[in-house]
Amino acid sequence: MTDRLTPRAREIVAAARELLEESGPSVLTMRTIADRLGIKAPSLYKHFPDKHAVEVELTAQMLEESAEALEAAAGESSGSLDALARAYRTYALAHPHLYCLATERPLPRTALPAGLEDRAALPLLRACGGDRDLARATWAFAHGMVVLEIHGRFPADADLDAAWKRGLKALHP
Repeated sequence: MTDRLTPRAREIVAAARELLEESGPSVLTMRTIADRLGIKAPSLYKHFPDKHAVEVELTAQMLEESAEALEAAAGESSGSLDALARAYRTYALAHPHLYCLATERPLPRTALPAGLEDRAALPLLRACGGDRDLARATWAFAHGMVVLEIHGRFPADADLDAAWKRGLKALHP
C-alpha cells in the first residue's frame, strides 16, 4: 500500500498518523503535519496536493490493517463471526481516531489502491457464506456498535459483550 509512495511521502503520512492518533482529526492540517516534521507547509504540496490526499492514505492504512486483523482472526478461527467481530472491535478501539476518519465520511474508492476495499470485506463475506447483503448488515451492526462505543454513547453499566453476542445471533441465528 505505502510502497507506491516516496520515502518522504511515507514520512508525511506517518507524521499525520501520529497527530491523528494522539489528538484526533480536528488537529490534522497541513500546517500541523509540517510542524511535526519540522518543515514549512508548502513543502508538503510537493508530495500531496491537499489534506484530503493525506487522509486517503490514512484510510488506506486503516483498511489494510483491519484486513490483516480480520484475515488473522479468520485464519485462527475459520468461519467464526465471533472471532471476526472481536478482531474488528479490537482494531477499531485501538485506533479510534483513524477508524472514525476512515469510516465516518464517504469512502474515497477511486483513490484507494485497487482491490483494497474488497480485501478488507472478504473475511466477513466468506463468514457470511458469500451473501453480500448479510455481510453488509453484519458490518453495519459491527460499525454501529464500535462507533457508539468510541463516542461513549453506551451507559457505563452496559454489557457490550452481551450486546455484540445478541446482535450477531440476531443476524446469524
